[in-house]
Amino acid sequence: MNTHKEQGGFTLIELMIVVVIIGILAALALPRFMQASSRSKQSEAKMILKQIYVMEHTYRQEHDTYVFGVGASPGQNMPPLYVEVMLNARYSYFVTGTANTFTATATTINPNGLDDDITPDIWQINEWGTLTVISNDVQS
Repeated sequence: MNTHKEQGGFTLIELMIVVVIIGILAALALPRFMQASSRSKQSEAKMILKQIYVMEHTYRQEHDTYVFGVGASPGQNMPPLYVEVMLNARYSYFVTGTANTFTATATTINPNGLDDDITPDIWQINEWGTLTVISNDVQS
């Protein structure tokens, strides 16, 4: 009488092949995920620069001049524009210009940018509302 049952299952080689395939897929997906994460962080700079643009025009309507020579780091307010930079912000902001023009600049606080390479992330907006990237830390 034969009481030997055939056992089903995976061999060690089959399991190793699955582990290698999962590792390859993870290696391909991780850089795209990191890039998407860094791009989402850039939205902070764009949002604050647009707030500065709106507040500059509000100030100019009341005082017939733009505000310049002001800046803010994380956790600070930017008087007299009253644009608040959150405490956990990734950028610092500075406004340059004259009575008739202004340029607001957002620069990453970390000198290595958003993704820890050697490129800082720098954005600007002017009195016309033109948003310009000066140094893009997140390349396509």
